[in-house]
Amino acid sequence: MNTRPTTSPATSPATSPATSPATSPATGEAPSDAPLLRVSGLCVDFPTGAAVHGIDFEVDRDEVLALVGESGSGKSVTALSIIGLLPPGATAAGSIRLDGTELLGRPEAELRQVRGARIGLVFQEPSTALNPVERIGWQIEEVLRAHGSSKEGRAHRRARVTELLDTVGIPADRARDYPHQFSGGQKQRIVLALALAADPDLLIADEPTTALDVTVQAEILALLRTLQRRRSLGVLLITHNMGVVADLADRVAVMRDGELLETQPVRRLFESPQTDYARELLAAVPRFGAHDQTAVTALRTHAEPAFEVTDLVVDYPGRPAALDHVTLAVHPGEVVGLVGESGSGKSTLGRVSVGRLRPRGGTVRLFGQDLAGVRGRQLRGLRRRIGVVHQDPAASLDPRRTVAASITEPLDVHGVGTPADRLTRARSLLEQVSLPASYGDRLPRELSGGQRQRVALARALALEPELLLADEPTSALDVSVQASVLELFTGLQAEHGFACLFISHDLAVVDQVADRVAVLRGGELVELGPTRSVLTNPTTDYTRTLVDSVPLPDPVAQRSRRGMRRDPNLEATA
Repeated sequence: MNTRPTTSPATSPATSPATSPATSPATGEAPSDAPLLRVSGLCVDFPTGAAVHGIDFEVDRDEVLALVGESGSGKSVTALSIIGLLPPGATAAGSIRLDGTELLGRPEAELRQVRGARIGLVFQEPSTALNPVERIGWQIEEVLRAHGSSKEGRAHRRARVTELLDTVGIPADRARDYPHQFSGGQKQRIVLALALAADPDLLIADEPTTALDVTVQAEILALLRTLQRRRSLGVLLITHNMGVVADLADRVAVMRDGELLETQPVRRLFESPQTDYARELLAAVPRFGAHDQTAVTALRTHAEPAFEVTDLVVDYPGRPAALDHVTLAVHPGEVVGLVGESGSGKSTLGRVSVGRLRPRGGTVRLFGQDLAGVRGRQLRGLRRRIGVVHQDPAASLDPRRTVAASITEPLDVHGVGTPADRLTRARSLLEQVSLPASYGDRLPRELSGGQRQRVALARALALEPELLLADEPTSALDVSVQASVLELFTGLQAEHGFACLFISHDLAVVDQVADRVAVLRGGELVELGPTRSVLTNPTTDYTRTLVDSVPLPDPVAQRSRRGMRRDPNLEATA
């Protein structure tokens, strides 16, 4: 195999498909037993330093290789290197061969023919992959025009569009619709149709289900499994969700800080990880029933609720009711997990809880006060007793303000203490969320995602709230970072005793932190009860579907659950 170092495609001359041990001297083609993709000695450097350090891996035809690791480990940079889309200033060296043909160093014109035609791409956020002003049928046709034969007419392309949409479960009559007319799961199906349009050999799927609800995720995973087997695709799956890995992968490659630590068959990795980091990664995965929760909710129900809605109705113009006669209470010291699919009303109820949205019907009480008659200074006084942690800390922290200034902002708004007192409070809060006080002088961009979420939690606690609204607070975090933030949250909640409405689509996370669970569907509260009871013995079909849709972080249990009689990938390996 030719391991001659090369520079990035943007700066190097074309590399001829010279013969090497990876190709046949007579034909220039890869031998039949060669892997579909072979990455050898790949190094990627940015002006700020190295991102990938000499990694090696292969992907065979009809195989799914999962590439896992924390943010910054080099997973996505590796994928961008394969398709020749590294950002300006980055350089790649080593060898990337697709079917024996070297890709590193190819001219951009040649790489454009590889992307789409030989390698299909599916990214995390489908909305960014679709043109919002073009119909989806036209967008699929555009891929066919770019990679199809010039002899293929419009009628042939339209028939192909119909076939592709049918393959991914989208009705053909929706080809004339625009992206905004589809749900998140439907848009990801359309992205899959685009990726498969030119019949690629390799599919690179970078966090393809992270932005999706658990039930929609299950549908997309099932579709990926079907398409991969039907088309004998090689798949490079990049994800931090170990349940998705257990469901789809044949082998797993673990990356950390630009290095490839180990590669193993999926079952062996889960049963016998060889590195400490892989063991830590697996240990951090939240699992149903893994956390012993004390049943204290019954003792709290005698206290006046921190937040209570009765027969609540909220609607938006021209839409069905966002919340339809919902009754729910959150008591002091209690964490209530709020779960359900997108559009179920979770975030709407969260906005009601902090007094940001007034209902059409029913009553809303904060700390015993009916919000119907509360305005101005009185409402501001109630909001002072509430803290909020949002999903994306990068969006909730002002990029121009220091960490300390962001934490003290609620204190500034409510005129609490002197400037010196507020700064002291900010430093104390940083230490409470396990960050050095010196981080107060930093800007948000100088922190990792997990550190930013810790800052957001510190700011939410600045006014010592009695009620905390946590809206998907860990969904944007890697599994190991998520575990540390959840541990921190649990400790702080036990220490401060605040009530919490915890909104999440991750049922395993809810199982870890919540005392009770409320399940919303289409604006209706369909189930409410103790966490362990609801998640292990649900009383409604909808809740049961939610629970069954969560991929188990265990390849044997997960594949057994979805009814696979025999899977050669799970056979014991020596």
